[in-house]
Amino acid sequence: MTLYSEIMEQPDRVNSLLEVQRSNVEHIAEEIKKRDIRYVFLAARGTSDNAGRYANYLMGAMNRLPLALATPSLFTYYQKPPLLKNALVIGISQSGQSPDIISVLEEGNKQGCLTMAITNEPDSPLANAANFVIDIHAGDEKAVAATKTYTTQLMAVAMLASAMAGEENNWAELSRVEGWMRQVLKLDDHIANVVQRFRYINHTVVLGRGFNYCTAFEWALKLKELTYIVAVPYSYADFQHGPIALVERGFPVMVVSPQGAVYKPSLEMIAKLKNEFHAELVVISNDQAALQVAQSPISLPVGIPEWVSPLISILPAQLFTYHLTVAKGYDTEQPRGIHKVTETS
Repeated sequence: MTLYSEIMEQPDRVNSLLEVQRSNVEHIAEEIKKRDIRYVFLAARGTSDNAGRYANYLMGAMNRLPLALATPSLFTYYQKPPLLKNALVIGISQSGQSPDIISVLEEGNKQGCLTMAITNEPDSPLANAANFVIDIHAGDEKAVAATKTYTTQLMAVAMLASAMAGEENNWAELSRVEGWMRQVLKLDDHIANVVQRFRYINHTVVLGRGFNYCTAFEWALKLKELTYIVAVPYSYADFQHGPIALVERGFPVMVVSPQGAVYKPSLEMIAKLKNEFHAELVVISNDQAALQVAQSPISLPVGIPEWVSPLISILPAQLFTYHLTVAKGYDTEQPRGIHKVTETS
């Protein structure tokens, strides 16, 4: 297994998860509906935290549930956990090993909350601390940089939100994710050529908004992990409140902008960056207007519903980061200073 092969197997993994775990997820959704759940309290770190950002938008939009991202230090170092009455407490972790995430679920249990783990290790301490477990079925992930565990976490979140919403059409759209992923992976050679333009950059900003706010954060994280570029993620809106002053002629900006509710303001931002600031733009989109503005366009399939687009849009970002890591001469399998399982307290 290599980082590259793990990127390429993601269509198979999300499809397997969809087939194997649907009945379990629907059962969990029914149990959730029996409780007076008022909000979701979610604990995660690293890449899993970005899956939590996706849940924040999706469960808010699809299930009308507010979602709070946990502050685990309140549960460990400060030992002053907030009151969690009427919360669904979720922990997301690839390994299920991190003590601080486990502590949040344990406290949820003490306070009588419904608890759930989303993990690749169904026998892990995190899973053992939860009332319910969604096994993401990613298989062994050997590369330090998480790829297939991220997209399967996103799929697990999408399945849970869909099951809670009870809309059959949502399942039909999720069943198409595998095919959309395969289409995007065919851009591998094109993306390998695109990255040559960016071999010598050492800083960038990554922009996304709405459902793809998580994609901006995950792309930036992968760039930091593997290429050691200072990559800072922003929403288009936040970026205009000061950070846009960073941009000068030739400044590299990565943008995730698929069609959807926030596409129009993103297109306005892309055009402004190009015409007024003369930025060097990489744009991932399925709309020609946005792609035509970019010096380095990367196309997504047309017709992807915005709510599932993060599962597809992250793949070209992963390939971009992989090929840029190779172009810079760095190790794609063992980036410096980090390990596969990170346990924080």
